[in-house]
Amino acid sequence: MPASRIVLCTAVALGSALGALSRFTSAAIIMDVGGNGDLIATAVVNIVGSFIIALYATLTDRRGVFPASAVSRQFVMAGFCGGFTTRSLMGLETFTLILDRHPLLGIAYVTGVVALSLLAAAGGYRLGRSFEPAAGVKTIEECRALS
Repeated sequence: MPASRIVLCTAVALGSALGALSRFTSAAIIMDVGGNGDLIATAVVNIVGSFIIALYATLTDRRGVFPASAVSRQFVMAGFCGGFTTRSLMGLETFTLILDRHPLLGIAYVTGVVALSLLAAAGGYRLGRSFEPAAGVKTIEECRALS
Protein backbone atom coordinates (compact mmCIF):
# COMPACT_ATOMS: atom_id res chain seq x y z
CA MET A 1 0.00 0.00 0.00
CA PRO A 2 1.51 3.36 -0.97
CA ALA A 3 2.29 5.77 1.82
CA SER A 4 -0.12 8.62 2.24
CA ARG A 5 0.95 12.08 1.21
CA ILE A 6 0.84 13.28 4.82
CA VAL A 7 3.21 10.49 5.89
CA LEU A 8 5.62 11.35 3.05
CA CYS A 9 5.45 15.08 3.88
CA THR A 10 6.11 14.34 7.53
CA ALA A 11 9.08 12.15 6.64
CA VAL A 12 10.53 14.89 4.42
CA ALA A 13 9.95 17.54 7.11
CA LEU A 14 11.66 15.49 9.81
CA GLY A 15 14.53 14.56 7.49
CA SER A 16 14.93 18.21 6.46
CA ALA A 17 15.15 19.34 10.07
CA LEU A 18 17.80 16.73 10.82
CA GLY A 19 19.70 17.58 7.63
CA ALA A 20 19.67 21.33 8.28
CA LEU A 21 20.85 20.83 11.86
CA SER A 22 23.61 18.52 10.58
CA ARG A 23 24.63 21.10 7.96
CA PHE A 24 24.75 23.89 10.54
CA THR A 25 26.78 21.77 12.95
CA SER A 26 29.14 20.51 10.24
CA ALA A 27 29.71 23.99 8.87
CA ALA A 28 30.37 25.36 12.37
CA ILE A 29 32.97 22.66 13.01
CA ILE A 30 34.63 23.23 9.62
CA MET A 31 34.78 26.99 10.22
CA ASP A 32 36.12 26.51 13.77
CA VAL A 33 38.88 24.23 12.51
CA GLY A 34 39.71 26.16 9.36
CA GLY A 35 39.12 29.70 10.49
CA ASN A 36 36.75 31.83 8.43
CA GLY A 37 36.12 29.08 5.88
CA ASP A 38 32.48 29.67 5.01
CA LEU A 39 33.10 28.92 1.30
CA ILE A 40 34.89 25.71 2.23
CA ALA A 41 32.14 24.70 4.67
CA THR A 42 29.45 25.16 2.01
CA ALA A 43 31.53 23.26 -0.54
CA VAL A 44 32.15 20.37 1.85
CA VAL A 45 28.51 19.88 2.84
CA ASN A 46 27.41 19.99 -0.81
CA ILE A 47 30.06 17.47 -1.87
CA VAL A 48 29.40 15.14 1.07
CA GLY A 49 25.64 15.45 0.52
CA SER A 50 26.06 14.44 -3.12
CA PHE A 51 27.97 11.34 -2.03
CA ILE A 52 25.39 10.43 0.62
CA ILE A 53 22.35 10.80 -1.65
CA ALA A 54 23.90 8.77 -4.47
CA LEU A 55 25.06 6.02 -2.09
CA TYR A 56 21.70 5.82 -0.34
CA ALA A 57 19.73 5.94 -3.59
CA THR A 58 21.84 3.13 -5.02
CA LEU A 59 21.69 0.93 -1.94
CA THR A 60 17.93 1.33 -1.52
CA ASP A 61 16.58 1.22 -5.05
CA ARG A 62 14.76 -1.82 -6.44
CA ARG A 63 17.95 -3.61 -7.38
CA GLY A 64 19.95 -2.33 -4.41
CA VAL A 65 20.99 -4.60 -1.57
CA PHE A 66 18.77 -2.77 0.93
CA PRO A 67 15.54 -1.90 -0.91
CA ALA A 68 13.72 0.69 1.18
CA SER A 69 10.23 2.06 1.38
CA ALA A 70 9.22 5.31 -0.29
CA VAL A 71 8.90 6.88 3.15
CA SER A 72 12.45 6.09 4.22
CA ARG A 73 13.83 7.11 0.82
CA GLN A 74 12.01 10.45 1.00
CA PHE A 75 13.16 10.95 4.60
CA VAL A 76 16.82 10.55 3.60
CA MET A 77 16.93 11.82 0.02
CA ALA A 78 14.44 14.70 -0.15
CA GLY A 79 14.51 15.41 3.59
CA PHE A 80 17.94 14.86 5.10
CA CYS A 81 20.04 15.41 1.97
CA GLY A 82 17.84 18.31 0.85
CA GLY A 83 18.26 19.96 4.25
CA PHE A 84 21.95 19.11 4.49
CA THR A 85 23.06 20.47 1.14
CA THR A 86 22.76 24.12 0.30
CA ARG A 87 22.87 25.11 -3.33
CA SER A 88 21.15 28.40 -2.53
CA LEU A 89 23.94 29.46 -0.16
CA MET A 90 26.50 28.37 -2.74
CA GLY A 91 24.73 30.59 -5.27
CA LEU A 92 24.75 33.53 -2.88
CA GLU A 93 28.42 33.04 -2.05
CA THR A 94 29.31 32.84 -5.74
CA PHE A 95 27.26 35.95 -6.51
CA THR A 96 28.95 37.79 -3.63
CA LEU A 97 32.38 36.88 -4.97
CA ILE A 98 31.41 38.30 -8.35
CA LEU A 99 29.99 41.46 -6.76
CA ASP A 100 33.22 41.86 -4.78
CA ARG A 101 35.12 41.94 -8.07
CA HIS A 102 36.38 38.36 -7.90
CA PRO A 103 34.55 36.92 -10.92
CA LEU A 104 37.21 34.32 -11.75
CA LEU A 105 37.22 33.07 -8.17
CA GLY A 106 33.42 32.90 -8.24
CA ILE A 107 33.41 30.92 -11.48
CA ALA A 108 36.17 28.62 -10.22
CA TYR A 109 34.32 28.09 -6.94
CA VAL A 110 30.96 27.14 -8.42
CA THR A 111 32.55 25.04 -11.18
CA GLY A 112 34.78 23.24 -8.70
CA VAL A 113 32.00 22.49 -6.24
CA VAL A 114 29.68 21.19 -8.96
CA ALA A 115 32.45 19.06 -10.50
CA LEU A 116 33.47 17.61 -7.13
CA SER A 117 29.81 17.01 -6.25
CA LEU A 118 29.38 15.01 -9.46
CA LEU A 119 32.53 13.01 -8.70
CA ALA A 120 31.27 12.39 -5.16
CA ALA A 121 27.90 11.22 -6.51
CA ALA A 122 29.69 8.88 -8.91
CA GLY A 123 31.74 7.54 -6.00
CA GLY A 124 28.61 6.99 -3.92
CA TYR A 125 26.95 5.19 -6.82
CA ARG A 126 29.98 2.96 -7.42
CA LEU A 127 30.29 2.15 -3.73
CA GLY A 128 26.59 1.31 -3.54
CA ARG A 129 26.79 -0.99 -6.57
CA SER A 130 29.86 -2.73 -5.14
CA PHE A 131 27.61 -4.30 -2.49
CA GLU A 132 25.55 -6.12 -5.11
CA PRO A 133 26.20 -9.85 -5.45
CA ALA A 134 28.43 -10.87 -8.32
CA ALA A 135 26.82 -12.42 -11.40
CA GLY A 136 25.93 -16.03 -10.75
CA VAL A 137 25.92 -15.58 -6.97
CA LYS A 138 22.55 -16.30 -5.44
CA THR A 139 20.86 -13.83 -3.13
CA ILE A 140 19.42 -15.02 0.18
CA GLU A 141 15.92 -14.87 -1.34
CA GLU A 142 16.99 -16.98 -4.33
CA CYS A 143 18.59 -19.56 -2.03
CA ARG A 144 15.45 -19.75 0.11
CA ALA A 145 13.33 -20.24 -3.00
CA LEU A 146 15.50 -23.23 -4.00
CA SER A 147 15.10 -24.98 -0.63
